[in-house]
Amino acid sequence: MHIPALHTLIEQSIRGLQTNDYTPAQIASALGNALGLDTQLVADQTYFIAEPADQPGALAGCGGWSFRKTLFGSDHGPGRTGEIVDPTSDAAKIRAIFIHPDFARRGLGTLILSHCEVAATHAGFRRFEMGSTLTGIPLYRRRGYRDVDLVDIPLPNGEVLPILHMEKFSTGAE
Repeated sequence: MHIPALHTLIEQSIRGLQTNDYTPAQIASALGNALGLDTQLVADQTYFIAEPADQPGALAGCGGWSFRKTLFGSDHGPGRTGEIVDPTSDAAKIRAIFIHPDFARRGLGTLILSHCEVAATHAGFRRFEMGSTLTGIPLYRRRGYRDVDLVDIPLPNGEVLPILHMEKFSTGAE
């Protein structure tokens, strides 16, 4: 199982790509809490791993989607619930997309996002939502997501982590 490698990839992604948007104190407290791996996605088989063709076993990126109510966060994050949502009235949750810094800005995030949208659409969902880090907002806006509201997530060290709740309606062509 790739769980330890996923934790490493996610930490490398956060520490390598989010330093322009969050302070070191926010990052340190958010890791493994508001930001990190939700192993429920792995158990639900809705989490995907990207490996470079020329480096078998290396992890370039990861991300998934969920048919559960939880919008964001790791196994230990705030607001977790295992409640299953109804695809005819609720949104699929796009979750935990992280790219290794060595593979950033090459279209891998877009590829993983598209894969998640297709899988969720095949499961009957017609709307997607997410809690995006500030770092991810430009990508998601380019991919048709619209801003819903900015949410400050309280962190264990007293800091807050701003994330943007975003949504998109399916075109059916994902």
